[in-house]
Amino acid sequence: MIKVKIVSRQQQRYVQLLTNAQLPLLKITEDPQQATVLLADPPLIAPHLAKYPHLQWLQSTYAGIDTLIKPEIRQNYQLTNIRGIFGPLIAEYILGHILNHQRHFHQYKVQQQQLHWQSHPYQSMEGKTMVIIGTGTIGQHLAKVGTVLGCRIIGVNRNGIAANADFQQTYAITNLNTALTQADYVISILPATADTDDLFDQDSFSHCKNALFFNVGRGNTVNEQALIMALEQQYIAHAFIDVFKTEPLIPNHPFWLHPKITITPHIAAESFPEQVFTIFKANYFRFQRQQKLNYLIDFKRGY
Repeated sequence: MIKVKIVSRQQQRYVQLLTNAQLPLLKITEDPQQATVLLADPPLIAPHLAKYPHLQWLQSTYAGIDTLIKPEIRQNYQLTNIRGIFGPLIAEYILGHILNHQRHFHQYKVQQQQLHWQSHPYQSMEGKTMVIIGTGTIGQHLAKVGTVLGCRIIGVNRNGIAANADFQQTYAITNLNTALTQADYVISILPATADTDDLFDQDSFSHCKNALFFNVGRGNTVNEQALIMALEQQYIAHAFIDVFKTEPLIPNHPFWLHPKITITPHIAAESFPEQVFTIFKANYFRFQRQQKLNYLIDFKRGY
C-alpha cells in the first residue's frame, strides 16, 4: 500500500478528487511518519519536509518549486512539478493588460463615471515585437497567441535554439540585451535559479526603449530598484508585476503607489486542482511501475 499525504490550501478538493479516483493501492494518510508520497503546495510543505522520513516522491501543486530547491532543504526524494497547463492563463493575463493599457479601457470607465466624453489615440498590437524570455510550454503558448494577433515574436532561452516556428528569432540568454533593444513588450517567464537572480538590472533595462515589461515568472529575476530607475528614465513605459522577491509586499514598498507599476498578487496562473490531479494521476501510475516521472525536477539546475 502506498500512502499519500495532502498539504494544500485546497486540501478538501484534492481529498475529494483522490477519493473519487480510487487509485489502486493508494491510501490517504494524515501521519507524516507513514507518507511515502506528498501532494503539496511548495510554500506549505517546505518547512516541514524533515517530518517525512519515508518520503520518496513529492508532486508539487505549483509550477514554481523555488522554496523546495534551497540548498539547506533535503533533496533525497523525487520532486515533480506542474507543466503544460498554464499557457492559456498567462496569455490571457498578458494580453488583457496590454489591451487595457493600449486601448485605455480603464480610463474610459473613469470617464463614464464622470459623464465625460473624450477619445484617446491608441495603438494596435499588430506589428509590435514581443520578446518572451523563457520559451517553455508557457512561452510557446504565448508566442502562438501573439503571432495570431500579428506580433513579431522573439524568444530568449539558454541556448538560442527556437522552441518552435512561432519564434521568428531566438537569442541565447547571453544575448538578452540584443533582444531587448527590439522589444515593445518584454515578458519574463523565467524560473528562480542562481543564474536568473537580478537578471533584469540597470544594464539590461537600459537596452529597452519605452517597452511594456511583464514579470510572470519569479520575483528573483528583477532588481526592483533598477526597475524603478528604468521607469523614471523611460526605458520602461509601464511594468506589470505578478511575482516579487518577497510576498506579500510590505506596506511601504515603493511599488504600491508607483503610477507606472501595476501589481497583482501572484494570480496570473492559478493551479486548478482538477488539472493538477490529472498530472498527479499519470505520475502515480509511473511511480507504481518504477518508471521515470513526468516533469521531474533537477535539484542542481533548479527546474
